[in-house]
Amino acid sequence: MSHLSFVQGDITEQRVDAIVNAANSSLLGGGGVDGAIHRKGGPEILAACRELRAGHYGGGLPTGQAVATTAGRLPAQWVIHTVGPVWQAREDRSELLVSCYRESLRVADELGAATVAFPAISTGIYGWPMDDGARLAVKTVREADTSVSEVRFVLFDAMAYAAFAAYQ
Repeated sequence: MSHLSFVQGDITEQRVDAIVNAANSSLLGGGGVDGAIHRKGGPEILAACRELRAGHYGGGLPTGQAVATTAGRLPAQWVIHTVGPVWQAREDRSELLVSCYRESLRVADELGAATVAFPAISTGIYGWPMDDGARLAVKTVREADTSVSEVRFVLFDAMAYAAFAAYQ
């Protein structure tokens, strides 16, 4: 089982093997965590994402899946991009959110990453309730069969940190 840690801060400043990006399906940058990673990581990340779009991911990255690129100028080796689901009150999409964490860890294992930093996937603009997002994230990572030795949840503000830390 991975060691879990929780920090309030900026995911783009984490010195880990892989940073997980809460990407949009286009892989070409956006707002929130995605925009910050692309801005700080520099043009190398966008170039790698464009290569993915020109190949296997021509239609974009499907929700719940994950793929890795260089981390560019970030203090990590890789960025693992995953597309979280948009929260729906009338439809349980929690399996897609769980898949984001599982698939990101699977990609991390393929890369040989020992340390991985996750944001709170889907809890921003995609509207997932923070407490439920935290519960699903921590439970999924705890139960994952992975070689990753440390999973660090990097939470942007005090509210997100408190929600995740409640499950430690």
